[in-house]
Amino acid sequence: MNRKTYKTLVLLAAFWLAFASGMKAQENMLCQGRHWTEDEANLKMKEFAQSWNDRESWEKRATVVREGIIEGMKLNQMPERSSKLNVTISNARKMDGYVVENFIMESFPGFYITGNLYRPHELKSKNPAILCPHGHLKDKRLKADVQIRSAAFARMGAIVVAYDMVGFADSKQVTHDIPIALVLQTYNSQRVLDYLLSRGDVDPERIGVTGGSGGGTQTFMLAAIDDRIKVSAPVVQVSAHFFGGCVCESGMPVHKSDHHQTNNVEIAALCAPRPMLIVSNGGDWTSNTPLIEYPYIQKVYALYNAEHKAENVHLPLEKHDYGPSKRFAVYNFFAHHLGLDKNKLPYNYGYDESFVTVLEPDELRVFNKKNQLPANALQGNKAVMKYLNLK
Repeated sequence: MNRKTYKTLVLLAAFWLAFASGMKAQENMLCQGRHWTEDEANLKMKEFAQSWNDRESWEKRATVVREGIIEGMKLNQMPERSSKLNVTISNARKMDGYVVENFIMESFPGFYITGNLYRPHELKSKNPAILCPHGHLKDKRLKADVQIRSAAFARMGAIVVAYDMVGFADSKQVTHDIPIALVLQTYNSQRVLDYLLSRGDVDPERIGVTGGSGGGTQTFMLAAIDDRIKVSAPVVQVSAHFFGGCVCESGMPVHKSDHHQTNNVEIAALCAPRPMLIVSNGGDWTSNTPLIEYPYIQKVYALYNAEHKAENVHLPLEKHDYGPSKRFAVYNFFAHHLGLDKNKLPYNYGYDESFVTVLEPDELRVFNKKNQLPANALQGNKAVMKYLNLK
């Protein structure tokens, strides 16, 4: 082994030792999965409520919670978001009332966001826009439910970007269990938002975000830290006792620090007073939403005289999904608050989504033999983490 190779190996070893040491310290602050029992969470919500009693005291707490998210996921250490956007949109297919295209965007040098862009046939001078992150299922962006809601929003008049979780579908530069998945996904969401707002045909006052399960986490995290989001609809994920079961939701210390403790209810409440719809059901960790989570959020919205802007649709007979009845609730909410035309969707005692052409997965993939991952792409967890060098 020559001296140069030896020196390189020593530097790499030092980097990973420092990173491992930092991750160990973080682990003591992690709140993961069912971190509390339902009874404990009920008491914690009462404890949180005693820490504020008016708008001024809530906003002081909100600042602490928001800073805890940004510092805990190390978002403040990520590369400065460049105004020069490297975006490729291709393979337009005209469907019944909407167009679907392939979407690739460089998030930071060498790291790419992959997805699909949906838009109406005829764009206006200023259109609403919607971000559609998704939950935990292999190739979820390519599944029918994500295609259907994205197409429906587009037919109603929105420009929509449905994009991959890191490690899924076309986003294979890292694996989904990379320790920094949470910050990668949040940063990607901000970059998609940067893109939408860079378009001259997008109305910056009509930007929404919605996703289910892990996509619900991405939804309320983005709305909490970025007020460019004007309307939010986290689906089947806002819970007082459940903190997210994946490294991409709770693998970084965003809920606890040396000087604060919070949960996803308060993170979702940071959306106030912007319109927010929480969709919950009886078959998962959101079963208590009407009694525990939603009343707390309503109290926050009341500080802004905006109780009417926070809604909860609870479906006690349903399970954990983003199925038709959940989509229908979001269609109405977004139509009202983003100015979408719900009359563009067929309706007969419920919305008829049969106009959507559910494409085969390979038709929606952005990388294939003809379209390869760009040559500058960082490959593998170690390469991405070394490039970012988060402390």
